[in-house]
Amino acid sequence: EDPGAIGPGGTREKDVVLKIAKMLRERINASTVSGNPMRAYMTRDADFFVPLHVRVQKARRVQADLFVSIHADAFFTPQASGASVFALSDGAASSSAARWMANKENKADLIGGVNIKAKSAEVQSALLDMSTTAQIVDSLKLGSTLLSEVARVGKLHKGQVEQASFAVLKAHDIPSVLVEAAFI
Repeated sequence: EDPGAIGPGGTREKDVVLKIAKMLRERINASTVSGNPMRAYMTRDADFFVPLHVRVQKARRVQADLFVSIHADAFFTPQASGASVFALSDGAASSSAARWMANKENKADLIGGVNIKAKSAEVQSALLDMSTTAQIVDSLKLGSTLLSEVARVGKLHKGQVEQASFAVLKAHDIPSVLVEAAFI
């Protein structure tokens, strides 16, 4: 339904990121942490569209410890190159490019609501704020680690984790990052 960015030679973002995701899944599934096997769960493993809020729901359903959204975008000018990592922002985007990218990605669909059980709206709001703040801190740590690893094998577009209000990163209880693997 949505090929995403399309490169000058016809390379489609959806094909590139699915291949990257499958390779990453293989590496994760072959890894352990403190002797415990890791298991990757993909929100899609074939060429079909998954709405943004459903991606978040799928991560929650499997009680994910981390959420990584992989992209390979295009930009206004062909000079843009390198990988970037984004975390959620609870305020303004960290740059105009981050704001532009979040607005572009968020147009895929609308994010679903968050289900926090509390009797009063004030308590519910406070719980959501605390959870979101913790998620952002953890996401920034995850993003920094990912940037360090990516820098070992390729060029970075930005040397620090950027922040913007990406709908797919709004799992308030799961550290989440969006990786722009490169520009098509």
